[in-house]
Amino acid sequence: MNTAIVVILVFIGFGLAYRFYSGYIKGVLGEDDSRPTPAHSMRDDVDYAPAHPLVLFSHHFSSIAGAGPILGPTMAMAFGFMPTLFWIFLGTIFVGAVHDYTSLFISMREKGKSVAQIASTTMGRAGYGLFILFTLFMIVLVTAAFLGLTATALSSLVPAKVLGVDPASTSLKVITDGGVQKVVIGGIASTSVIIITLLSPVMGYLYYKRGANVWAVTLMALAAGVVSVLIGVSNPVMLNPKTWMIIISVYVLFAAGIPVWAVLQPRDFTNSFLLYIGLALLFLAAILGGAGGLTIQAPTFNIAEGAKKMGMIWPFLFITVACGAISGFHSLVSGGTSSKQVSRESHARRIGYGGMILEGILATLVLVAVATGISFKDYMDIVWPAKGANAILGFSLGMGGILNKALGVPMFIGTIFGILMIEGFIITTLDTAVRLNRYLFEELWSLIFKEVPGFLKNFWVNSGLSVFLMLYLGYNNYYTVIWPIFGSANQLLSGLALIAVSMWLLYRGKPSWFTVLPAVFMMATTITALYNLLVGKYIPSGNIPLVITDLALMVLSAGVIILSIKKYTDFKKSPAGVSSGT
Repeated sequence: MNTAIVVILVFIGFGLAYRFYSGYIKGVLGEDDSRPTPAHSMRDDVDYAPAHPLVLFSHHFSSIAGAGPILGPTMAMAFGFMPTLFWIFLGTIFVGAVHDYTSLFISMREKGKSVAQIASTTMGRAGYGLFILFTLFMIVLVTAAFLGLTATALSSLVPAKVLGVDPASTSLKVITDGGVQKVVIGGIASTSVIIITLLSPVMGYLYYKRGANVWAVTLMALAAGVVSVLIGVSNPVMLNPKTWMIIISVYVLFAAGIPVWAVLQPRDFTNSFLLYIGLALLFLAAILGGAGGLTIQAPTFNIAEGAKKMGMIWPFLFITVACGAISGFHSLVSGGTSSKQVSRESHARRIGYGGMILEGILATLVLVAVATGISFKDYMDIVWPAKGANAILGFSLGMGGILNKALGVPMFIGTIFGILMIEGFIITTLDTAVRLNRYLFEELWSLIFKEVPGFLKNFWVNSGLSVFLMLYLGYNNYYTVIWPIFGSANQLLSGLALIAVSMWLLYRGKPSWFTVLPAVFMMATTITALYNLLVGKYIPSGNIPLVITDLALMVLSAGVIILSIKKYTDFKKSPAGVSSGT
């Protein structure tokens, strides 16, 4: 298959979906720019603050993208190119983008409430509690998996021979590891993230406190990204993964309490440009390479071999692709931060549906790069070996390979850029996730206690608990062990969020088929995956923490399903309960 044809057809499909399908959903939701959003009506300049749509889109996309749409498709390609592309395309249009847009819009309409709080309006106190507990489990898994991914990215070493560089003459830092000369690629990313983080408060102050022009700040962000990489090439920071886990945990503990304008928004804004540039390069490589005859090297179908690595194509292809098609974590970002910063209701469609479409585009380009840039044998040896799996390196080498074949970019430059693309987004997701977990713990204590003890209202207690749980799981389990249950929980949360959205629409007399159908599919898929993981991996291996986590997720999700059915039955018995509310 020609790379240009694949990409063009996918782009056309996504464009039509945004124009027509999201347009239909917009009409159902009743978008109205004359209504003040919570960013204005509840403004406090800490959590609630109106943002320019370009800035908010960058922050939102940085937070939802993470490593998921890069590593998920990279790992799932073991099933073959077409099954993976099929789910990315259809999942993004009919499940992921619908989930993101509706959860963002409804959270905005409900004064920036979380999905759990929204569920309480239709499923009562019990539904509220179940959602909070489930979401807490989910975010701990997200942060634990991404903490390990961040540490891996920042510590990555690649043999100089693989990158096609001469250790004696290259300007890159080279060390000898296990008798092999390797380039310290992760160290370049480490330096870059340190510099960008330190500069973020300056950019935030200039834009939000001094009223600097958004385009001036954009140029500053671009310059910061470029300069940080150049400094990283000559001065890479080299630390082992365990050390990075501790440092990052300490950082996010403090970052969770800093106003969003000071670090979170400006750093996400800066990091997003690395991804935008990467997207542009991958797109050009696919189009120009295709014009020159570049074709997909991976097998069209490889279902039997993929099943040996991951399990049956259903449900494991779907939960492995993860954020590349649908992610429940996005509803947490929508209700936790983004809905509190939307300046006008019409921006929600661009940010919600449009943000997920861009993530689907990223997942497609990643898939094309990995399927084209390296041989399928090398892919399987790097991403699915018996020991030492490194999906991050698999994608990075795929990007380096396609840029080299299509654009003539040296292999090492494209590979370094691939590492930077991943690094910039997994660490920013940690910031957002720990902040969200702090909110959820605060909600949980309010639900449990009539009068919440003073220490449980303390920022350090709630953030510290979130960081401790993240570090405990991430430090003791390699990310490939956590990824399957993270993917299952992530997709399960999307199904639960869609149930909450469907109930919200139902109680207002609005059509809900476009949220009900994907909710049913995702619930069936993910509960099946959790059961298979429990009896096929966690119990036989004696991994008690993951056995407990798996069982808890299934019990909590069963509770939400049963409660939803009961509430729906009660509602149908009382048709007068239909509201024409907001």
